[in-house]
Amino acid sequence: MAKEKAIRFGVIGAGKIGTFHTRTLARLDGVNLVGVCDPDQMRAQKLAWEHNCTPYTKPEELVGQVDAVIVAAPTQLHHQIGMYFLEHGVHTLVEKPIAVTMEEARDLIQAAKRHGLVLQVGHVERFNPAVVEARKYIQNPRFITINRQGPYDGRMANISVVLDLMIHDLDLLYTLIPSEVCHIEAMGLSVFSPHEDIANVRLHFENGAIADVTASRASFERARYMHVFQPDGYVSVDFMNARVKTYRKEKPVINSMNDLTVSYPKVEKQLPITAEIIHFMECIRTAKTPAPSGEKGSKALDLALHILEKMNRFDIPKTGHLHTPKPLQALNTVARAAHAVLDETLGQLKGDK
Repeated sequence: MAKEKAIRFGVIGAGKIGTFHTRTLARLDGVNLVGVCDPDQMRAQKLAWEHNCTPYTKPEELVGQVDAVIVAAPTQLHHQIGMYFLEHGVHTLVEKPIAVTMEEARDLIQAAKRHGLVLQVGHVERFNPAVVEARKYIQNPRFITINRQGPYDGRMANISVVLDLMIHDLDLLYTLIPSEVCHIEAMGLSVFSPHEDIANVRLHFENGAIADVTASRASFERARYMHVFQPDGYVSVDFMNARVKTYRKEKPVINSMNDLTVSYPKVEKQLPITAEIIHFMECIRTAKTPAPSGEKGSKALDLALHILEKMNRFDIPKTGHLHTPKPLQALNTVARAAHAVLDETLGQLKGDK
């Protein structure tokens, strides 16, 4: 059997996430790592030379040399860079979130369809081996709690923690709960950056399921875990240590822990980013729909944007002083105008006397 032709890859962005992707691609079979692109020439050179490929400073320099790219540039550049490569016939994996707005996300989705290309969104938590194993035991979840916290990272100060961290969990919820969100309760607080650094959200789904999600980048310790409660027991997932624990009822009425079966399913050890890229390559070779595709990845973005809208409704700034909401500002303006007219009318009446 003839050996499959290697897929020529480029990585756009030589920051932390771009470094992870470059390191992974350099070790994978079936990959020809062509180059790394970053506007910072020294950073691109250092990463490229460490992994035996070519540094570039402009994305257009890779066109014609690559079959696929991984876009690990800042979020505000995802649309511009992703569209450029899709319009030039290059399969594209865009790191989460897919874009800044739903309009940008739709542009990317349509471009991929128009050119028959694979567009995958980098929700790497889907490929966490603990999540992969846990999904075998999750059926009809009624209540889910997810907590994702870690130290502050100034590189992500330009976006909310909802788009930075929580979006991973919003994407996961759509894979676990076969229903749409019908009600959102949300609060967020800025601690170190101009945007929310900690957020808590309660999501109500049309099928009655509820999810409580917390994300923080203002914590000293890292913790990432999920608990899924369902009629027959619950499933606990430790994302960081790739561990799963399940509790299952053995009787309709539980009198003691002896009426529960506790198990620790074996989790196959594999780096999530490796599984993610292998999946991307398989989709390129077989024309399979990626997980998540542009459409599925954009659902998490849409939900994240609705959450941010809820949080910012009353425009509470970092100082803690309450700003008057825009709708009330408008009402206040009308009230002041009406008051001025009334004063003027009363003045004229007094003058007539």
